[in-house]
Amino acid sequence: MPYKSPENVPLITYLWVMALSLWGGISSNIRKIRNGSIERFSITELVGDIVISGGVGLLTYFVCDHYAVEGMLSAVFVGISSHMGTRAIYAMEIAIAERLKLKIPEENQTKTKE
Repeated sequence: MPYKSPENVPLITYLWVMALSLWGGISSNIRKIRNGSIERFSITELVGDIVISGGVGLLTYFVCDHYAVEGMLSAVFVGISSHMGTRAIYAMEIAIAERLKLKIPEENQTKTKE
């Protein structure tokens, strides 16, 4: 079996990860509009949500792959984390800091508003 690296992941896997991530970003943006977090549709807000969700979804997939999480469960985690956006990044930051016993700077301890 080849060494696990991003280059060895099949293209179809990247496609489904990115599709779920983009879907998560779009649904997150719709949620923000409906609950009043943003007043009206903004293309820059949508692009920002999609970019963040794409990155978070990809990171989540890599974590799932590392821990050999089953494909369908990986898809669930990718979808949920991409919808969470920056909140998922914050949760990952806390988990990593706790595991490595790092002190999180004071300015990073406040939860981002989404």
